[in-house]
Amino acid sequence: MDAGLARLPGCHGPCRAEPRPLTLRGERVGQMVATRLEAGMAYRVAVVGATGAVGREMIKTLVEREFPVSEVVALASARSVGQEISFGDKKVLKVKNLETFDFTGWDIALFSPGAAISAVHAPRAAAAGCLVIDNTSHFRMEPDVPLVVPEVNPQALLKIKRGIVANPNCSTIQMVVALKPLHDKYRIKRVVVSTYQSVSGAGKEGMDELLLQSRRSLVHDQIVPQNFTKQIAFNVIPHIDRFMDDGSTKEEWKMVAETRKILDPDIKVFATCVRVPVFIGHSEAINVEFENPVTVEGARAAFRHAAGVRVMDTREDGGYMTPLECAGEDETYVSRIRIDPTVEHGLAFWCVSDNLRKGAALNAVQIAETLVAQKLLKKAA
Repeated sequence: MDAGLARLPGCHGPCRAEPRPLTLRGERVGQMVATRLEAGMAYRVAVVGATGAVGREMIKTLVEREFPVSEVVALASARSVGQEISFGDKKVLKVKNLETFDFTGWDIALFSPGAAISAVHAPRAAAAGCLVIDNTSHFRMEPDVPLVVPEVNPQALLKIKRGIVANPNCSTIQMVVALKPLHDKYRIKRVVVSTYQSVSGAGKEGMDELLLQSRRSLVHDQIVPQNFTKQIAFNVIPHIDRFMDDGSTKEEWKMVAETRKILDPDIKVFATCVRVPVFIGHSEAINVEFENPVTVEGARAAFRHAAGVRVMDTREDGGYMTPLECAGEDETYVSRIRIDPTVEHGLAFWCVSDNLRKGAALNAVQIAETLVAQKLLKKAA
């Protein structure tokens, strides 16, 4: 991602909160990772797809969260070899060729190069003894590959059979983080969600296209869509990924299938996914029907005690979170909490998160942190 596009002016909100640490078996992941570092346990980490928007965010997140690394390598296609990527303030990584890279001796590989490339190289890395955390869609629904959001189903990491862990879709991650405390307390029957997804979900090319189209619109220049099916500047597009036989899009199918795999296979989910002219940050309007009676006060309390969730809901002008403010933040924000009277035991709320961070890079690094904290990651010989 170009520096000028990575965080546009005004993207950082004034309400940064200290992220709540994940709690597993009564211990704090952040503290346990720090203990491993103090004990000299550091890991060799490969970042695959390092020149893309998510890959760069992965590298940035490793630095910011002080993940215990002894060595980091940036990998991408042959055309990117030699490019330089900053790793913190003092170190620069030179991109190496994924095609010829030997993963032997490397502990963790964070993959985000596209599904077709992961399909080839993730198994190759795993066969070399390197644990893969893959951000693409390729392995998510394979029954012997865990699909993990650490705040929701960390226990799935006990069942790594192929040396690969899948990172869910960005829109799914923030939703299940918010749904988890509600499901634990009230038992969810049905979810109806409408998403408002930023162009960074389509990568750097999507961000570039929105910027270019916005400029051309303002001077009345001709606009020819390249990465989206219609003009995205000053418009919304109810179409993400390809159409399926039932009229749903693949993005909508992902939200349904992934939510059920991660949270509960008995939950019914219906999704409508929309691309909006926002650079960073996905928003979702979520309606939930429960098996048991729900109250706003009870839901608010459940959210406040949940790892990774932040409530911003004061029922006044500006008393809610927007994608502009959440860019650069780690947590999933919940606002507009209210009873849905159209169904028995219904609740509605607004959910916002940075799709490049919690929706991709942060979740992948948190998976790695959880593996380290739970002593589930074996160092390569």
